Amino acid sequence: MALLKAEQRVRIRSIKLDNKPAELLQASSKATVPVLVLSENQQPLLADEARVLEQSLDIMVWALSKNDPHGLLGEDSYNQLPLMLSFIEVFERRFDPALNAFGCAKRYHEDTVIPLRQECERELARLESRLTEHRFLFGERESLVDIALLPFIRKFARIDKQWFREAPYFKVRGC
Repeated sequence: MALLKAEQRVRIRSIKLDNKPAELLQASSKATVPVLVLSENQQPLLADEARVLEQSLDIMVWALSKNDPHGLLGEDSYNQLPLMLSFIEVFERRFDPALNAFGCAKRYHEDTVIPLRQECERELARLESRLTEHRFLFGERESLVDIALLPFIRKFARIDKQWFREAPYFKVRGC
């Protein structure tokens, strides 16, 4: 989404993780997705930065730092960006492990489904509260935070679609 909003031209390849192409294995020691390999005319933000970006957030920040026509890094990006990155990091650190555990518990019909979902709900409630106060998670305009958290919300919603449709997180569902 950030690449699209930043109007960055990239080549997107569908990767089957059980049959990784040689180019991926050469580009990234991790060999997991996402991976963005910067071409010769796509410069890293800083001279000592890698030419291969392997984290979604790094890719988003790189793209928006190149071109941010929608102001997703904020009006005053030098002050707002560190706050946004901190918010995203805290959310991800709290939510992602619970989300993965919840997904596994649901898939294998374990008896820990409800407590694990409730652990995720603590973060959803935090987002719902912010969205009650503001149109978007970081204020009145869409920001990097909204784009970065969307895949987590989408993944959570897909684990138990019926429950999510009926859950009291009206604003989060509208993301």
